[in-house]
Amino acid sequence: MQSTMQDSPLLISGIIRHGEWVYANKVIYTVEPDGVREASFKSIALRAERLAAALGRLGVGESTRVGTFMWNNQVHMEAYLAVPAMGAVLHTLNIRLFPEQLAYIINHAQDEVIIVDHTLVPLLAKIRHEIPTVRHFIVNGLDESGALGETIDYEAFIGAEEPGYAWPELDERSAAIMCYTSGTTGNPKGVVYSHRSTWLHSLASTTANSIGLCEKDRCLLIVPMFHVNAWGAVYTAFFAGTELIMPQMFLQGEPIVKMIRDLRPTISLGVPTVWNDVLRAAENDADADFSSMRGILAGGAAVPRSMIETFRERWGRNMVQGWGMTETSPLAAVSIPPAGTPPEKEIDYRVKAGRVVAGIDLRITDDDGSVLPRDGHTVGEFEIRGPWVTGSYFGVDAPERFHDGWLRTGDIGTLDDEGFMVVTDRTKDVIKSGGEWISSVELEGAVMGHPSVFEAAVIAVPDDKWQERPLCCVVLRPGASATATELRAFLADRVVKWWLPEYWTFIESIPKTSVGKFDKKVLRAEFADGKFDVQTVLG
Repeated sequence: MQSTMQDSPLLISGIIRHGEWVYANKVIYTVEPDGVREASFKSIALRAERLAAALGRLGVGESTRVGTFMWNNQVHMEAYLAVPAMGAVLHTLNIRLFPEQLAYIINHAQDEVIIVDHTLVPLLAKIRHEIPTVRHFIVNGLDESGALGETIDYEAFIGAEEPGYAWPELDERSAAIMCYTSGTTGNPKGVVYSHRSTWLHSLASTTANSIGLCEKDRCLLIVPMFHVNAWGAVYTAFFAGTELIMPQMFLQGEPIVKMIRDLRPTISLGVPTVWNDVLRAAENDADADFSSMRGILAGGAAVPRSMIETFRERWGRNMVQGWGMTETSPLAAVSIPPAGTPPEKEIDYRVKAGRVVAGIDLRITDDDGSVLPRDGHTVGEFEIRGPWVTGSYFGVDAPERFHDGWLRTGDIGTLDDEGFMVVTDRTKDVIKSGGEWISSVELEGAVMGHPSVFEAAVIAVPDDKWQERPLCCVVLRPGASATATELRAFLADRVVKWWLPEYWTFIESIPKTSVGKFDKKVLRAEFADGKFDVQTVLG
């Protein structure tokens, strides 16, 4: 027996039509050097229609890859809407990749057109002659450098078209968007999202048990639009009527504090390293005001307990962690405390990686692939599946990343019977000392709880007796001081005794990946090359 329900395809064009009609007067704010530019959902949808028509005249057709090399801004959003809805494939290019990695993913994806912000033309020009598949460069803004050769002016390009483009009926499972992993080990791998997966992910982002984006919200979108589609917020905005604040290149603590004060967002999405800088800037700004914020979502790396406590105790705002990855679109878990949790106990849930959201299956497995109990104590590798989780990589065989239809995440941790996950490490970062595991993530969070510490990263280093021991790499706050002995003593009642690091080094900054995570691969290489002044503290 079949149902009587209509079989309507889940397409990005449907998201556009809904936002353009129901939320026509909602606003996208783009922060410019000389002020803030505003545009309504209706006007953005009409411009997206013009962009689709212009791309069609340029020869862009079904499955043509169109890259974007852009900041978070209105034009980037227009491309987000137009390219997949017309049947082409949007490929968001990471502006922070090394040139050789950038050239690799453009060639691997076979991009034919790239839309680029004029301020980023010099970066793209470095590889202009290494990307032969690219036929056209469309530049947003005035560029007179000629560094890319012949280019197309974006405004003139879409200005020659009229709105009224008829979005085609597509297969909801067809490719819509491509995003490559950050490539911390080996070449980046391509993940291809479908219209269906994007639609379902947008719906999941509106639930109160996840991010809960809705018409009442104005979201400051700090997470880059090249990083897992800005966590899906662009599509969720049109889906739910959420206004967006686009910060472009102004991602430092001081301008973000000003945006929050002046533009009054209700929620913001960003990585912990950015939020750490926001706290630093806010402490030095007498006019800092976070009162408009109902929530602060951090993801991409573990959030230190001290950061969550500071936002709550100093600024009266709740911080929530989200967990996911490029392969999961990325929403998979959000650390919202269960109903009825006493206020004083809420932080014990907020420091967890998250609680699995509806639509996602999650489990932990042993080295031999056997499924482990969800008891909150047993440690294993997280495996995941769901309608917005990738089942393969684009053009690359990687059977080691999949197990019986589940994606192997590479994250290690525990899962409990309430659906909460605690990530203790990445498989490549875990420290095995004397046959026992030490969580670098937990150690980092504990060290960053010291008032003199700005950032801390922990890596495994060889040890004759224990096989491996933790080396703690510390960046102190400006003007602050602390010794390795003091920091080790600070940890003494915060972690088990045998976790206490003997090895410490103080450095000026921690290297970051292209998406703002600690780059421990670089730290390990610098240690191996003898670049650190390592202090040994026993006791």
